[in-house]
Amino acid sequence: MLGDLEITALSDGYLNLGLELFPSADTAAAEALLAKAFLPKPLPTSVNAYLVTKGDRRVLIDTGTASAMGAILGHIPEALAAAGVRPEEIDTVIITHLHPDHANGLVGIGGTAAFPAAEVVVAAPEFAFWHDDGIRSKAPDQMKPYFEIARKSLVPYHGKVRKIEGEVEIAPGIRALPAPGHTPGHLALRIGSGDANLLLLTDVIHASALQFVHPEWAIAFDVDQEAAIATRKKVLDMVSADGLLVAGMHLPFPGIGHVIRDGNAYAYVPTPWPAL
Repeated sequence: MLGDLEITALSDGYLNLGLELFPSADTAAAEALLAKAFLPKPLPTSVNAYLVTKGDRRVLIDTGTASAMGAILGHIPEALAAAGVRPEEIDTVIITHLHPDHANGLVGIGGTAAFPAAEVVVAAPEFAFWHDDGIRSKAPDQMKPYFEIARKSLVPYHGKVRKIEGEVEIAPGIRALPAPGHTPGHLALRIGSGDANLLLLTDVIHASALQFVHPEWAIAFDVDQEAAIATRKKVLDMVSADGLLVAGMHLPFPGIGHVIRDGNAYAYVPTPWPAL
């Protein structure tokens, strides 16, 4: 519970991140951090989504991968069922950015809308980037399928996509916080009710064992790595200074905790689920 909002963490599964995906990381230092955390290589990384409920209003934040990334992922429908929520009961789906592990779950069987009653909210710069044919034509070949997936994910919601700009309230208690770099329209979210507040970091962090200690280690999927690093440092400075509760799509499930300063870097302190 967050004030009068109920937040349910949903696990889509996990993906494995090789150290080669962090091009500026020192390999020996990264391997030492994984060993210190008793983590293997490649690094298993949670893929989370969150459901925010107030009364009979249900807002889903990200949708997972569906069938885009293999059998160890794609479990948001099962997680929603376990939470007692049917897809047609979702009023709003907020897509924090249009990468397949966040947006591919928008599409159901046969290309239909997986959430038929929902309005989909996405940042206008995010929509514009993935729908720009000029940008797509100049993208590396391995990135071009991401443009197709991003576009197809929104097709079933024609006329029901709301594009937002800047820091705006998306739904009661949920406010957009632009966090560009990972993608141009990447969103963090401020969620609050009364005096209770949480910042959803989204993909500011991909590997908690590495990037809190080394926020300067970008991931290869960052469209603008320098901007992503600047955003990460800015957001981590804010949440650590304010002692703000955080959640994240790639923090170890359920992905809720706090960030503290640790010298010139940061550390993540997960909140055990009975304390939530």
